[in-house]
Amino acid sequence: MRLPSDDLNLSLVVGALDDRATASASRRERLRFTRFSFERTPNARCVAEVELEYQPGDAVVGRAEGISAPLGDIRLAAEATLRAIEDFSRGTLRFELLGVKQMRAFDANVVIVSVQCVDGESQNGERGKERRLLGCHLAGEDPLRGAVIATLQATNRLLGNAIATR
Repeated sequence: MRLPSDDLNLSLVVGALDDRATASASRRERLRFTRFSFERTPNARCVAEVELEYQPGDAVVGRAEGISAPLGDIRLAAEATLRAIEDFSRGTLRFELLGVKQMRAFDANVVIVSVQCVDGESQNGERGKERRLLGCHLAGEDPLRGAVIATLQATNRLLGNAIATR
């Protein structure tokens, strides 16, 4: 059976879209947050670990240690997330945590994270482009996990670009 030219063009377009959908289904466009752990020791030290996964078996772990304190714990969770993202980017992105704030807004607990990102050095040794990023998350009853997700929210667009060029 021969399709009219309009139907033939439509079937080619639909076939091309199906091919793109299959290709994008096999290639993830974002990092997946797979694990978070936070441990306090009896001597007031704590360790935060964040695991992010790109593809099954392709995971990166970020770790941050410090002295346990209410705001310091949230900061360590965000720091561990940034270290995992830096590891994933293989040094092309560097992050500095500018601040973390937990607050009540609209009858909910919110965590806000401010991050500065510096793209890796250029080939002639110049410092890369600096960007300030902001992310937030409705944390519910778990502000530590909320800090991880707020950090991922802040870095989401840059990560998308890093993944697209990977």
